[in-house]
Amino acid sequence: MFLSIKNIPKVSWSSKKPLNLKPKISTFFYLCIGLGIFGLGEGLLIISYTGASPWSVLAQGISLNIDLSIGLVTFFVSLFALSLWMFLDQKPGIGTIFNIIIIAAMIDLSLAFVQTPQSYIGQLIMAIVAVLLVGLGSGIYLIANLGPGPRDGLMTGIQRKTNLPIAVVRAFLEITVVSIGWYLGGTVGIGTLLFAFGIGPAVALGLFLVAKTFS
Repeated sequence: MFLSIKNIPKVSWSSKKPLNLKPKISTFFYLCIGLGIFGLGEGLLIISYTGASPWSVLAQGISLNIDLSIGLVTFFVSLFALSLWMFLDQKPGIGTIFNIIIIAAMIDLSLAFVQTPQSYIGQLIMAIVAVLLVGLGSGIYLIANLGPGPRDGLMTGIQRKTNLPIAVVRAFLEITVVSIGWYLGGTVGIGTLLFAFGIGPAVALGLFLVAKTFS
C-alpha cells in the first residue's frame, strides 16, 4: 500500500512552491518538527553502535580525526554539499538551510543525552527505531515542500547534469561517503545495512502516515 507511493503528497500546510521565503507558520512548524525527528533518528543510529547512515559514517570518521563533534562535522559537511550546488544550477530553500542547522543540532543533543543500550538486541531495536524515525521525519519535511536537503539537492543536481539514473547517482554518493568515513574510522555495521535497505520503505511509510493524518 504505502510502498506504491510515487509522488510527494500535498496536505493543507504544504508550501505551494519550494522557493517560498514567507511560508505559513504551520508549514514552517512542521518543517522544523520533521527535521528534528530526522536528526534524532540519525543520532540514535550512531548511538546504537550498530553502524550509522552513510553520511553520518563520514561525519563520525572526520570527527574522530579532528576536535569537533559529530553534529558540528555534519553541519560543515552539509555546507560543503550545499556549496557544490553552484555548479549544478540548484537553488536552496528555507528547508535547505534549516535542514543543515536542525539535523546537526539534534545529532549532538542525542549523543549528549541518550545512552547506548547494553544488550545487542537493545542496540538492534534502537537502530530499527532510528531508521523509522528518519523515515517519518523525511515524510514530514518533504511534504512541507520548502526545498530539499543539501545532500538530496546534490543528488538531483548531479542526476540532471549527467542524465544518469537517480539510483546510480545515489548509490555512487552513498558508497563514496561511507567508504571515506569507514577509512577514517567511522562505524559501519548492521545498522548501516538496515539504513541502506530500510530507508526507502521508511520514507514511503512516513509520507503515507503524514498524508493520511492530515488528509
